[in-house]
Amino acid sequence: MSDKENKAGQESDETESKGAEAVEAVEANEQEPAELEALKKKLEEAGVKAAENLDGWQRAVAEFQNFRKRVERDNENLYAGMKGDILRKILPALDDLERALQNRPTESGAWVNGIELIQKKLATLLEAEGLQRIEAEGQPFDPNFHEAISHEPSENVESGHVISVTQNGYMLGERVIRPATVRVAK
Repeated sequence: MSDKENKAGQESDETESKGAEAVEAVEANEQEPAELEALKKKLEEAGVKAAENLDGWQRAVAEFQNFRKRVERDNENLYAGMKGDILRKILPALDDLERALQNRPTESGAWVNGIELIQKKLATLLEAEGLQRIEAEGQPFDPNFHEAISHEPSENVESGHVISVTQNGYMLGERVIRPATVRVAK
């Protein structure tokens, strides 16, 4: 073969290989947009999934915080209820001491002063725990705070108002521990 034929053969081989490379490049360019679209779609799906996960996580955190607050509120209510029950059991002793002091003998001895001191200490202790006496005498009758034992005519007190208190009522915070037992004017 001559050099010319040899060169022509090489050139045709090169042209063929360049053509094949060009075809591959064209096919690759056609595949790149398809791959690019597939990757974009996967990225969008991953973004949606991440947003769903973030939303779910935020909801779980909010639910946990609400649960924790509800448990704390329930514990506070339980504590206040137990405290009220204990204080309600102590109130009859305070009532007895107050009645004893109301009916003290005319000749006061040291023991009367001792009972008065005990009554004051007990009342102070209960007040320190948040127990408050319900002021009822002369007030309008309120069934939320008072329990009427009688309705009596009275010239000195307006109708529907408390004439006298037969047993003191008490509150613990906003909660009535024991309503005041009262006599009400007609």
